[in-house]
Amino acid sequence: MNVVLIGPRGVGKSSVSRALARLTRWPLLSSDLLISYENDGLAIPDLLRLSRGNWRRFRELEFAVIAKLACLDRIIIDAGGGVVVDLDGEGAEIYSERKMNALKRNGFVVHLTGDHARLAAHAALDPNRPALSAAHSEEEIMRRREPFYQRAADLTLDTTHTRRVDLAQRIFDHLAELDF
Repeated sequence: MNVVLIGPRGVGKSSVSRALARLTRWPLLSSDLLISYENDGLAIPDLLRLSRGNWRRFRELEFAVIAKLACLDRIIIDAGGGVVVDLDGEGAEIYSERKMNALKRNGFVVHLTGDHARLAAHAALDPNRPALSAAHSEEEIMRRREPFYQRAADLTLDTTHTRRVDLAQRIFDHLAELDF
């Protein structure tokens, strides 16, 4: 069984994942880093720029990585913020049954959440985070994805005013209660 951390950009998935990996002594794998690795080391903004912002292609790359990660056992997965979405025929984001079913088959999904306005402002300062949409704000996208995160989650934790190491301890304690 794996532990999968999901949530919007800037919520602290990477920090909590690192702390949780130390507690569990399980390997930590980042879906975004693996996407880069499997694409000649190109950073995600570069992949998107080269594909002229083709998010559908990116979601396919993401699915390929998720399918591989889901086959492993006893790992911590730091999932990209958009892991819960795919695109419909018109390009609108929809819940990703295929990615979340793959992750949930052998994983316990932890949804980290927080104040969307604060998270969007924080994410906007990071040049390594490509714009999600020219038509919609980061905050709007985060709010629209929230039901998808909730649908996928086995456990939801609010990161507001909570240290990342304390969140990792709460997840660890919860897993111990489940005899993980």
